[in-house]
Order: sequence, then C-alpha cells, then structure tokens
Amino acid sequence: MNNQNNNTLSGHPSQASEPFKITGDWYRQAKALQQTFPQLTDADLKFQTGKDEELLSRMVARLNQTRDAVMASIRTVRSGIPAAH
Repeated sequence: MNNQNNNTLSGHPSQASEPFKITGDWYRQAKALQQTFPQLTDADLKFQTGKDEELLSRMVARLNQTRDAVMASIRTVRSGIPAAH
C-alpha cells in the first residue's frame, strides 16, 4: 500500500506545489528584481497581503518564465539582500 502524499516524490516536496509566500523586505526585493528584469513594472510587483500567488502569477506572465524559475529568481534576490538590524 502506498501511503505517499500526492505532493511528494521520493519523500521530497514537489516543486510545482511549493507554496509562494513573500518574506523579508518586499520593497527592497522588488527594486532588486526590477534591476535584474527591467520589464517588470511597479504594477507587476505590487504586493497586497494575502495575494502572494497573484503577484507570482503576474511575474510569471511578464517574464514568460516558469513558476519555478521566477521563484528561484526571487530566492536569489532575497539571499543577496542583507537583513535589517
């Protein structure tokens, strides 16, 4: 009997089902993303509480990249921004 959750593969969470959540200073991340991807507009990067997935969908559409690729770009930008003290 297979008790494995449908969202996992070999015990690892599926990238496709990985939830997207804004963490850290989104204003700084958004500015860094605009430097990397000048085609992103302020409207594309507007964050509203509870609408993280809508923000991600706008970025995916504007950048014509996969959800995973956009999430990887956000993680890369996030890791390059020092934490506020």
